[in-house]
Amino acid sequence: MTATLTPARPHGAGITRRASVVRVYRFELVKLVSQWRIRLLVVACWIAPALFVAAVSQQSTLPVDTLFGRWMLATGWAGPLVVLGFAGAWALPLLTSVVAGDVFAAEDRLGTWRHLLVAVRSPRRIFAAKVFASLSVLLLLVAGLACSSAAGGVVAVGSRPLVGLDGHLLTSADAAVKVLLAWVCVLAPTLALAGIGLLGSVALGRSPMGLLLPVLVALAMQLAQMMPLPVAVRLALPSYAFIAWNGLFTGPAQLTPLLIGIGVSLAWAVLATALAYLLFLRRDFTNLNYDGSGRRALTVAVLPLVGLIATTVAVLTTSTTATATGSGIEQEKVQSSVATAFAHLYRMQTEQLHRPAVTEARLRATATCSKGSLRVAAQGPGNDWRCVVSWYLPGVQVAGQAIYQLDVTPDGRFMADGDGPKEVNGYFLVRTPEGDAPNPLWQFDGNVELLSTSKG
Repeated sequence: MTATLTPARPHGAGITRRASVVRVYRFELVKLVSQWRIRLLVVACWIAPALFVAAVSQQSTLPVDTLFGRWMLATGWAGPLVVLGFAGAWALPLLTSVVAGDVFAAEDRLGTWRHLLVAVRSPRRIFAAKVFASLSVLLLLVAGLACSSAAGGVVAVGSRPLVGLDGHLLTSADAAVKVLLAWVCVLAPTLALAGIGLLGSVALGRSPMGLLLPVLVALAMQLAQMMPLPVAVRLALPSYAFIAWNGLFTGPAQLTPLLIGIGVSLAWAVLATALAYLLFLRRDFTNLNYDGSGRRALTVAVLPLVGLIATTVAVLTTSTTATATGSGIEQEKVQSSVATAFAHLYRMQTEQLHRPAVTEARLRATATCSKGSLRVAAQGPGNDWRCVVSWYLPGVQVAGQAIYQLDVTPDGRFMADGDGPKEVNGYFLVRTPEGDAPNPLWQFDGNVELLSTSKG
């Protein structure tokens, strides 16, 4: 399919008018969707997630190392969250590279800049049209990932309640709304990577590095999120918004880190796109051998982004409403998160076994956690956390106790592995009147809020 843009001529005049932004946008959009790789990505994003979620949901072995993976047999709303975790790490950076990272460089490879300028007669309108066209395609691809994975999960398993990251049970309607919000939230870091792709496409010209820039930046940020960085530095990177949606699935929702991550991502998107715009207007389109703006332009583009990181870190460090100090993983926070999740899940196990109902308030669950040994400060990430959970049942004077081994990641997520007693969390299955069922207290995921928010 070939797209052509013919300059409009007013009646009775020989002077060519500038094409409108809307008209150039349609032209650029047709050019994008005419490419076989874009069409292939659209088909893959709208079909592959549904097939993946439906297939995994029928297996006996689940991706328990992935957030919400252990619940894929229980509810169809776990599938889109598993896909979202994978998309944030790999799929979305790749999509932004293919779409936004090549939207300007393609003209350099084909040598069509002069023809496009003659037809449009406005570099500003060309830039705007290309940006809007690439964002439209990205939105279509992200919508496909979300809708396809949700449809696959609901059809294969059903629209059932979802267990949140603090153990409380979300109704199917609440789960659907929060899954949708989680996918909407990752649009912000996707826009940040798209802005980086536009910047690389403009600054590096036909060089393949421009196409790979969003993937390389996303990989570097993903590695940074795996390191024990100070929480202020972690939140200053737009990649944190790919993780912060976890806070939607706690009660109450951990919105402060999520809002900060979205704000940082949008700031990166605006700054990177503005830098790409300035470099695009300054380039010499008459040079047929143009091969990027050189090291100086790349340095000018990098320094403002580094300055944005430094500014964000300074603001978060000195903020009075949300304190970001150290790793953000502290003993008191871990104990509170583990006790809260255990209380919710204990009620779920009680209902499975048809025992007398008990509320979280009457359980009075508490957790005592240590890290490594008494000589090691109980803070920071690691797989050497050990927690003893205590609770009380109505009419019983002696407290019940359960032991958990915790693996806490630098981003605040933890996985609690039951270590006895066997009647509570020692086995994967529990015997119910209806037959064996998964034991919710055997292993469970949780989330520690990294920021300390002031109240009152």
